Amino acid sequence: MTNVGDQGVDAVFGVIYPPQVALVSFGKPAQRVCAVDGAIHVMTTVLATLPADHGCSDDHRGALFFLSINELTRCAAVAG
Repeated sequence: MTNVGDQGVDAVFGVIYPPQVALVSFGKPAQRVCAVDGAIHVMTTVLATLPADHGCSDDHRGALFFLSINELTRCAAVAG
């Protein structure tokens, strides 16, 4: 995992090198315009990327990972 968001970087598109199989990257939290249920809102979002070795995994596993991250961050936002 790499987190360069605290350095002001919006997004990272990392490169993996064997024997690495994936690299999760998080950018800087920023206010962005989002559509939610047909309405326009300004929300704090973070851009996340996941380059991966497709010989070891597939897009479906990456999507499940990001769904989990999304659910955890939504729960934290509601609780906190």
